Amino acid sequence: MKIIKLMAVFTALMLILVACTSDADTTTTAAADAGSDTTAAPVEEDTGSLLDEVIARGELKCGTRDALTGFAVLTADGEHVGFDSDFCRVIAAAVLGDADAVDHVDLETADRFTALQSGQVDVLSRNTTWTASRDGSEGATFLTVTYYDGQGMMASADSGYASINDMNGAIVCVAKGTTTEGNAATVSERLGLGWEVRPFDDNALIQEAFDAGQCDGWSADSSALTGIRADQPAGPDSVVILPEVFSKEPLAPLVLDGDSDWAQAVDWAILATITAEEWGITSANVDTFLTSDDTNIVKFLGGEFEDGDGNVAVFDPGLGLPADFAYQVIKQVGNYGEIFDRHLTPLGLERGVNALWVDGGLMYSPPYR
Repeated sequence: MKIIKLMAVFTALMLILVACTSDADTTTTAAADAGSDTTAAPVEEDTGSLLDEVIARGELKCGTRDALTGFAVLTADGEHVGFDSDFCRVIAAAVLGDADAVDHVDLETADRFTALQSGQVDVLSRNTTWTASRDGSEGATFLTVTYYDGQGMMASADSGYASINDMNGAIVCVAKGTTTEGNAATVSERLGLGWEVRPFDDNALIQEAFDAGQCDGWSADSSALTGIRADQPAGPDSVVILPEVFSKEPLAPLVLDGDSDWAQAVDWAILATITAEEWGITSANVDTFLTSDDTNIVKFLGGEFEDGDGNVAVFDPGLGLPADFAYQVIKQVGNYGEIFDRHLTPLGLERGVNALWVDGGLMYSPPYR
């Protein structure tokens, strides 16, 4: 009887052992299969920074436009000229040592963010307002503001308007897909003016409608209106820009999100123009500053200086840019004030809030050290 019981126990133990082994095999096989699938999945490669790509390419693809007087215009000679165009050249001078190594890519307003997202351009320097939704939804990183602007209103000189408050029930024409469109609707509602805001695909179409008397007012960034006024077919005196500025429009270059090396390289190229103006360094006198008694200036320009141990050194802040990038920017393009005076002062635009911080403006660069 005892033998029978022992055999029964032994049989039960064997059955348990077989079951456990079977489960373990199944688990091992499943794990192996899962591991095999994981191993077979493609692994994304680190493609590096766009900074390296631009250097290897030897040319900057800069998104801009071709018909905004003062900011970006394509001349009859095929040259891009203007404030924004010069900041394309600033970036090329800093990264490539050649301000002319730029492919200026003309973009319509509706296409600018798509062009950046698709890699058609490396950077946008195209009078684009920095807003929260654009920062958060367009895959874009806005950099140092190059021009602090605000929205204004232009009307025919014989309209009788002296203020936007006179424009009850007016038809206001704007560019489609811009912050201008929403701002015009907001100010109309806030002031109870009852504007009909009509959006157009581009400025050429607005000009046609304006000339045909279909627009009581043309609203855009104040700086843009100044350029548009200068180009009016009937002459600048045929229109007036009303005194109110009714929005904040900080205009800044922008790059694609997720590439901090490229972003900081572009940002410091821009900041170099502001720093240079602070120190009185211009395209005409920059060479004299290479032997300045101020070591900070020599470092900024990439010149040699004697360190604390008596060794000759060149300052490298780790931005991925050549040590003399600021020198190349200033020598080939100029400081911020020179760029402003070259393109915007002739239109009658004053520095205002775009003056240096030491002159009561907002232009301010972090220390280069």
